[in-house]
Amino acid sequence: MYSLSRKLFLLSIVLFLGLGSFCQQKAGVQPYPKIVGYASVVHPIVSIDKNKTTFNFTNSYTVGFPFGLNLLKSDRYGFSFELVPFIKAENGTSRVYNFLFHPGLMCRYKNGFTIISRVALETGGRYGFTENFSKVFFKKDNVSYFVAMPLLLRFGNNLPPSVGTALQIGISF
Repeated sequence: MYSLSRKLFLLSIVLFLGLGSFCQQKAGVQPYPKIVGYASVVHPIVSIDKNKTTFNFTNSYTVGFPFGLNLLKSDRYGFSFELVPFIKAENGTSRVYNFLFHPGLMCRYKNGFTIISRVALETGGRYGFTENFSKVFFKKDNVSYFVAMPLLLRFGNNLPPSVGTALQIGISF
């Protein structure tokens, strides 16, 4: 009645459809790896070295616009790739004065807390590390709003080592 090839074909369809139901993600479980983009604004607050303490707004105003991608490997870990152009306004003019390449490893915790340990490579000749402490404060289905406090350690360019901090506010999608 049915040829062997037709029976095998029907059996393979039944198995394919049946096995497919076992491969479905559970409701509410995120598949990994997952890529998340973000954009933000960062306002440096203070930079301290052995010679001086420099506050933003003292003689100039500096603002950065971090944007990047986070590759989330699980609920706990990921890799972040960030680029930050900085604009400096002083004496009635403004210019892009620095560009920061800022990759890092993410450790994600409960309640929206994340710590990102970044390497900092600046076109202005400085390099170093940044520890970024962030918290998601409002989350919707496809978007999250966060606030972060980066702690900076910089070296190079014939300047003394410096430490600093900033305030970052952003949106991830």
